[in-house]
Amino acid sequence: MYLPSADRYSAMPYRRTGRSGLLLPALSLGLWHNFGGDRTPDEQGRILRRAFDLGITHFDLANNYGPPPGSAELALGRALAGDFAKLRDELVISTKAGYHMWDGPYGEWGSRKYLRSSLDQSLKRLGVEYVDIFYSHRPDPDTPLEETMGALDTAVRQGKALYVGLSNYSAEETREAAAILKDLGTPLLIHQPRYSMLDRRPEGGLLTALDELGVGSIAYSPLEQGILTDRYLNGIPAGSRAAGDSPFLTSDALTPQLVGRLRALDALAKERGQSLAQLALAWVLRGGRLTSAVVGASSVTQLENSVEAVRNLEFTEEELTRIEELLAEARTG
Repeated sequence: MYLPSADRYSAMPYRRTGRSGLLLPALSLGLWHNFGGDRTPDEQGRILRRAFDLGITHFDLANNYGPPPGSAELALGRALAGDFAKLRDELVISTKAGYHMWDGPYGEWGSRKYLRSSLDQSLKRLGVEYVDIFYSHRPDPDTPLEETMGALDTAVRQGKALYVGLSNYSAEETREAAAILKDLGTPLLIHQPRYSMLDRRPEGGLLTALDELGVGSIAYSPLEQGILTDRYLNGIPAGSRAAGDSPFLTSDALTPQLVGRLRALDALAKERGQSLAQLALAWVLRGGRLTSAVVGASSVTQLENSVEAVRNLEFTEEELTRIEELLAEARTG
């Protein structure tokens, strides 16, 4: 029987989510690529147990995570029925709906029909009565925003979700959605944008909007699919995501100019006593502006390496200047 570590809350920082009462760990575990049918339940269980022992109380999913779609929720459902059966009230579980999940006109986007059906399916796969956060995974250009936000509001009123969030919405869309939700009486809790050293689009207005609205933020892909790790500093290893047929990372992205900048960032990380991945995570979390960052893990060792980042989240002005110079070179190189 799994007995969680008695000091699991001693080292992980917890941050308030916007103006809400909900605290999230600085690092959350994303069950995107490593909790599908190609991994054994034992492997997945080891990662989940170690994450919780390290203070990661938030498990982030979507209906289509796997592969195949739905298998990540099934994997967590097994853990919730086993190792975590008595720990539900210590966990924050989030899921999303918006991308393609099943065939036909009702299997994606943002209609009330799809969102409510998807959430019901997610709850069955997870084996729970409610999720803590239910997200609209992407804006739907053909469905009125009032309908999509109304479906999120209904999920809360039915007790199937405690909070609601958005992902991949622009600053303008987020402001409009937040206003609709406020009128409905279900405030927007959190936004999940893609954000990293190499993808800083949220700085173009979204983060400012979230600050003004009092909405939390949680970054996904803070390591840019593994680019911001030491994996590609000396070429593209066999078996890596860039060496395969992943649609999310190709070898073309790893230009000599970018690799040169990554090596310079790695040197700076070593000066700080960190790995490149730890530097990248600390940079995303710098200053406390973001609530959390979602990390994936294919092994316990990788997870432990990521969590070490929270031991040093402070940067000197000189370090930040050097990082900005390197990132500028990476964008123009």
